[in-house]
Amino acid sequence: MRKVSVYMLMLSCALSFAQNNDPIVMKVGGKPITKSEFEALYHKNNGRSVDKKTTDEYAQMYALYKMKVFEAEANGLDTLLQFKNEFNTYKKQLANPYLHDKNTDEKIIEEAYDRLKYEVKAAHILIRCPEEALPKDTLEAWTRAYLIRNALLGKLPTQKEIADYEKLLRHSTIVESDLKKRDSSIYKAKLNSVKNLPKYIKEAGSDKFLDIAPKTSDDPSVLDNKGMLGYFSAFDMVYPFENAAYNTKVGDIAPIARTKYGYHIVKVYDKRPSRGEIQVAHLMLKFPKDAKPEDKENIKKKIYELYDKIKKGELKFEDAIRQYSEDEQSKLRNGMLPPFKSGRYPEVFENAAFALQNDGDISEPVETPYGWHIIKRIGLKLLPPFDAIKNELKAKIQKDQRGLAGQRALIAKIKQECNFTENLKNRDQILKYLDSTYLKNEWKAERVKPIENLEIIKLCNKSYTIKDFAQYLESQMIVRSPTEIKGLMENMYAKWRDKIIIEFEEERLPQKYPEYKQLLNEYRDGILLFDITDRNVWSKAIKDTAGLRAYYEKNKEKYQWKERADVTVFKCADEKIANEVRKLLNKKKTAQEIVEIINKKSQLNVSTHSTVVFKGDNSNIDKYWKEGVIPENIKNEQEKKVEVIVVNKIIPPTIKTLQEARGQVTADYQNYLETEWINYLKKKYPVEINKEVLKTIQ
Repeated sequence: MRKVSVYMLMLSCALSFAQNNDPIVMKVGGKPITKSEFEALYHKNNGRSVDKKTTDEYAQMYALYKMKVFEAEANGLDTLLQFKNEFNTYKKQLANPYLHDKNTDEKIIEEAYDRLKYEVKAAHILIRCPEEALPKDTLEAWTRAYLIRNALLGKLPTQKEIADYEKLLRHSTIVESDLKKRDSSIYKAKLNSVKNLPKYIKEAGSDKFLDIAPKTSDDPSVLDNKGMLGYFSAFDMVYPFENAAYNTKVGDIAPIARTKYGYHIVKVYDKRPSRGEIQVAHLMLKFPKDAKPEDKENIKKKIYELYDKIKKGELKFEDAIRQYSEDEQSKLRNGMLPPFKSGRYPEVFENAAFALQNDGDISEPVETPYGWHIIKRIGLKLLPPFDAIKNELKAKIQKDQRGLAGQRALIAKIKQECNFTENLKNRDQILKYLDSTYLKNEWKAERVKPIENLEIIKLCNKSYTIKDFAQYLESQMIVRSPTEIKGLMENMYAKWRDKIIIEFEEERLPQKYPEYKQLLNEYRDGILLFDITDRNVWSKAIKDTAGLRAYYEKNKEKYQWKERADVTVFKCADEKIANEVRKLLNKKKTAQEIVEIINKKSQLNVSTHSTVVFKGDNSNIDKYWKEGVIPENIKNEQEKKVEVIVVNKIIPPTIKTLQEARGQVTADYQNYLETEWINYLKKKYPVEINKEVLKTIQ
């Protein structure tokens, strides 16, 4: 997306406060500009400009700006799809802060910061259930989560509860499909996770949660971690899961949490102050695949030998990494790992890293499931003050699920403010016309024509009908798996309802917030200014090759090379080599021959290159400035070389070709085009300034 330049924004149009008593400060092409409109921009832009303008000077700039915008409109640039898409993108960005309840957003930001002060250690059991799941699938998943959580709390399922769950299970979409294929594996797995709960609880050890998680959770990682997620902080997990963990006491099991993945049973194991974000380097010796105990013992001996050498100063940590580390990726960066918080690496590794007190401290060898490590602390970053990261948190929240809280609060306010009503009985009439063709991406909104005028929603005297909802349904249509139409329709309706409420509010923003309207107009006119200038000046100068060449031919005397010298430079290892080069030059040897002769013993003796030097750019050559070998050797202190320079030819001033001068010619041609264009605009859009009104602007 193209950015609107600061220049354009500084000249852009402000609010149009046209009122009966608002005098006209100027007319551009016969179109009036009110005092309030001009004055708002004058104070805004002149107040922040280093080069402050008088009202007369600013009036001339503003008039020229309006000419360009009017010309863009006259050329229909504001009707082009490209303009509309770009403007709407800016419009969405500008509107977004206004489409949230600010009080709610502030509370969410403060909540996030408070949570970042702490880390929670938790485990979970996941019962998968997609967000768009049908009611019967949602009920099956929730019931399974409910019975598992109760069992963990000491209330085992009764035979009736198991039988009732099995009925729900048999009618769930996935199991129905599973049984039709005569493959009951999914059915059996889900049923057993509930039916065998008494057995699982009885066989579990002291930590029942971690023991039954592998037998009941749908999270595939449970086979490796038993559901244990380790420590995490705000933004590390989806927001509803984070809420469950932070709002639960250590040792307790949270109420069932619903996320986009399904239902979570969460147990909190610990809470501690945040340890911050640390960066370390490490030396790693890996365990080979299928390592035997003796292999691991030998690796342990080796890592401790290296550690002793490092501690005694016999081996630098960085040298040890280059020679011995087996982590190939970090080895290329002197063992450096990306900065991390708790929960990124094995807990024993993180504990050792965060235990280091000072930058540069080195840990004793640490064993992880992957091998042995020696860790060096590079730096530690603790949580900054709230004001320092408030904007960063705000940006994160807008991308995070918690950002919806502010929008939901605003929707509730708009409903109350606009006497929102909905007729669900009318809404459900659409089910007579909505069938399985919708799931095949074949349904058409026109099918609801007999009932299209039935009102569903009323918002501030604005009505939304079956037709509006049907058009939304059609726009969101994709090929879907077989599902219950009613449940799908209700889910889609909820999304549409919230969407139209937000869009309704967005339409009202220019009337409710003058500063929003002002900025919106600035972006609109700024884009138009860019597009019309690009069409008439910038791109035209590049694309109009015939015009560019004609301009060059007419003005080519302006584009000349200064007097130049074509030189060959011999860079020699020392004075002795330089003198040998001179002897060979006297014998009329070529540069290639000289290099071949002198570099027989060492390729480092001499190197050569040719270049062109402008008069005035090299004082050593300027002193000589004629063809031949410069009589003195020149010391190149930076490269520790001695140079012998040969001036092959003095090239007199010459006119540059168009190719050689293209950049400068193009810039001059653009200036020429802009001057011609401005003259055209001034004739087309004559300016009349009311000096008396202008004088009243301070």
